[in-house]
Amino acid sequence: MADADVTEGRSLFDRLAGRLILASGWRRALIALLAGATATAALAPLDFPFAGFLSFPILVWLLDGVGIDVGVSRVRRLGQPFLIGWLFGFGYFVAGLWWLGAALLVDAGSFIWFLPLAVLGLPAILAVFFGLAAVLSRLFWSDTAWRVLGLAACFGLAEWLRSFVLTGFPWNEIGYMAASHAILMQSASVIGIGGLTMLAVFVFSAPAVLLDRRGRLPVIALAILALATHLGYGFWRLESNATAFNQTVALQLVQPNILQSLKWDPETADQNFDKLINMTLSKEASPGSPEGRGAGSENAPRRLIIWPETAFPFVLTDRPDAISRLADTLSSGETLIAGAARVDRSEEDRQRVYNTIYVIDDEGTITAASDKVHLVPFGEYLPFQDLLESWGISNLVNMPGGFSAGPMLEPVPLEDAPSYLPLICYEIIFPSEIEVGEPAPGFILNVTNDAWYGETPGPYQHLRMANVTAVALGLPLVRSANTGISVVTDAFGREIGGLGLGVTGNLVASLPSETVTTIYRTYGDRIFFALLFALAGLSLAARLALRFGKG
Repeated sequence: MADADVTEGRSLFDRLAGRLILASGWRRALIALLAGATATAALAPLDFPFAGFLSFPILVWLLDGVGIDVGVSRVRRLGQPFLIGWLFGFGYFVAGLWWLGAALLVDAGSFIWFLPLAVLGLPAILAVFFGLAAVLSRLFWSDTAWRVLGLAACFGLAEWLRSFVLTGFPWNEIGYMAASHAILMQSASVIGIGGLTMLAVFVFSAPAVLLDRRGRLPVIALAILALATHLGYGFWRLESNATAFNQTVALQLVQPNILQSLKWDPETADQNFDKLINMTLSKEASPGSPEGRGAGSENAPRRLIIWPETAFPFVLTDRPDAISRLADTLSSGETLIAGAARVDRSEEDRQRVYNTIYVIDDEGTITAASDKVHLVPFGEYLPFQDLLESWGISNLVNMPGGFSAGPMLEPVPLEDAPSYLPLICYEIIFPSEIEVGEPAPGFILNVTNDAWYGETPGPYQHLRMANVTAVALGLPLVRSANTGISVVTDAFGREIGGLGLGVTGNLVASLPSETVTTIYRTYGDRIFFALLFALAGLSLAARLALRFGKG
């Protein structure tokens, strides 16, 4: 009876795969679109990685179907896999990035017309990378199970290109589907997010080869080994490294939870500033702050108070009264680190505005300023500004001329405390651009304002990417967000404390003290490229062996 059940189950599996392989026209297009959308269930906040085992086998079978077409021109043979990959990507990015439209609704009167371009136009552009990955994978395609290694290599290359082409937008790279928990993030310390992407595509695609005659057993065994190594390394790394704390530094992360519609309103500017001051003075820890070890020592000689990105609702240097009030607010031994808009008027013909992090001592003196280097297109600056403004397109941030980019990213020293690496908003999703240097800073400071996106998946996804970057670089993460999610984690991605999305409060914690020299931090993407060539080479060798009758 059991054998009959197995046979029937396999028969159903065979029939399903057959139907997908033979699908054509609008049915093929719809299946590809839905498969891509389904994959996003593996991303934050749903964190259901098993969705990948459904979506990627479907992609493999759809691409298998391209190979059975007869009497088709070479152009159409390239166009068909591109369309399948593009539709898969379009579904993935629409389902994963729909929340970008929330930013346009903050000032709906000015930007509502731009909504279709943000919700559909950007995914359509990003999906081109998936289309190219599908086309390129056909060069490695064969009737053997080894073809899924080539698919993984091609998606790894496409996602790497997405991280820097046209300034880059690697949001929701496929590798994050395989990093839904601290245990699953540890491989990033070796192979980076690019390596995780290839691992994810390979393992998620493996069920598709269960029907293959050639190469099935070694490929399935390799996929099981890769998954077991991914899990085992994560368990081993977390079990082998306890969290240590700096007992001389206490952290106070202020999460004011100010709505974006009120953040830059001149009528509420002083009210917003009062809120930040009063929360800082209260020093009351909110639910979510750690208890016991890591809770932040009141007797610590140095207290770092962190305000989020562009926390000041005005240009601080234009308000001596505000600077004086900060001096009265900060006690001896306290340092304020806060996001601000910094104006440079040194040029006669124009003024430059920077998205900046200020360090302010207990006398109200600005002792350091670090400017954002990687700006958000259409948010903080406008590409082809003169042309687009002539068409009525402007920045989301109401800043004449937009923000200017800072010259370089470098650690910021602090008095009686470890130095930090300043990463503002989405700068933290570009780990390959971050040079830690030696000696390494004590922690990553990520200040952000995700109020633009309300209570949508966006802030959860942003946090996940920040966590993986911190693990890859081997540094503790201190993250202050206006509306959340503010967290403190150790160098292994374990959360010390956090404040949820939409919560108003203070997160009080000790600073994790241990930094780790990771393989990724040392070698960068070189490990990723070695894996990419290895996977592509194995897949190509299988194709050539089959062609010459050795398969």
